[in-house]
Amino acid sequence: MKTHADTDTGTDTDYATYIAGLPRVLAGAAVLFRDGAGRVLIVEPNYRDGWALPGGTIESDDGETPRQGARRETLEEIGLDIEPGRLLAIDWVQGQARPPIAAYLYDGGVLDDERLAAIRLQEEELLSWRLLDRAEVPAFLPGSLGLRVLAALDVLDSGAGAVELENGHSAG
Repeated sequence: MKTHADTDTGTDTDYATYIAGLPRVLAGAAVLFRDGAGRVLIVEPNYRDGWALPGGTIESDDGETPRQGARRETLEEIGLDIEPGRLLAIDWVQGQARPPIAAYLYDGGVLDDERLAAIRLQEEELLSWRLLDRAEVPAFLPGSLGLRVLAALDVLDSGAGAVELENGHSAG
C-alpha cells in the first residue's frame, strides 16, 4: 500500500492528488430505540421503499463523528435529542453502484410512553413510525439492516460487546 510519505514531494497539490486517489467509503449511523416491551422503533422514509431506523449519513466532511451523526439524525428525523448509548454494531455493507457503507448502530435505550408520544416526524423525509416485535424485524427490515438489528438485539440481550458485521453477518 502506498502511503503519503511514498508520494509526498512537499506540495499541497501532491497531497490533494494522493487523497483524491484513495478508495471511498460512505458512512452512516443509526440508533436502536426500544419500548418497554422490547419492540424496535422504525421509521418509513418517503424517498425510498421500505423502512429504516432513525439515522442517516454521517457528515464527515464537516468533521462529524458517527456518534454525533446518530444524535443529529435522531433529532432531525424524530424530534428526540437523546445522546446515543454504547455502540452495538458496526457493519461493512457492500453495494451495487455505490461505494461500501460503514454502518454504525448505537443503543438508544428504552423509550417510555412520554418519550414515544413526543416523537415528531421530519415531514420532508418520513411518512410514519411504528414499533416492531423482534419476530417482525426480517419482514420490515430485510437484508443487512434487519440482520444488523437482530445482531444488535443479541448484543443487548447477552451484555456482550459490540459486534463486527459484514453485510449483516458476523465478521468474526
